[in-house]
Amino acid sequence: MSRDLFWTFLEAEHAKAEAFCRKLAGNREDGDDLYQDALLTAMRKVRTLRDPNAFRPWLYRIMVNTYKNRVQGPWWRRRVALTPELCETRFSADPSEAYAARRWLKRAFAALKPEDRALITLFELEGWTIQELARLNHRPAGTIKARLARARTRMRKAIEKHLPAESTKPVKEGSGAEYALPQSEPYGDR
Repeated sequence: MSRDLFWTFLEAEHAKAEAFCRKLAGNREDGDDLYQDALLTAMRKVRTLRDPNAFRPWLYRIMVNTYKNRVQGPWWRRRVALTPELCETRFSADPSEAYAARRWLKRAFAALKPEDRALITLFELEGWTIQELARLNHRPAGTIKARLARARTRMRKAIEKHLPAESTKPVKEGSGAEYALPQSEPYGDR
């Protein structure tokens, strides 16, 4: 594939791919850095793409691998700088519910391997189909469904560890209640 064709294909996918990187990284700055690093890698490897129809899964695989390499890298690379933009967002009008939800989600995502986090993000937040994820991961659709189910179970168990005993009662599967977060959280456990 030529570089000109690369930019043509990227143009159609740019906004979604950039948003995916931001969601995967957890914030805008790290997401933009992840996206830029993934694009640099993709540019270096553009000649390895044999089938132009496979551009989207090829690009997302590079983004996921770049993310995995970052997460598994040294701890000092994962530190987040306190920027003025971050300070402004931290002190807006009553953000307690958003912070509580973010903390619960962070706990849930911490229980996942980077590859499973990417899988959940693509399926739940980006709206990819099982078949698209199967092509991306070079796995059968049944394997993807099983990995999604196991990832959701790990996320649920990670959250349940932080809940009071009376709120961990079993809920009916498929009701949507199994994904509901508690209304409040003690501030001492961050």
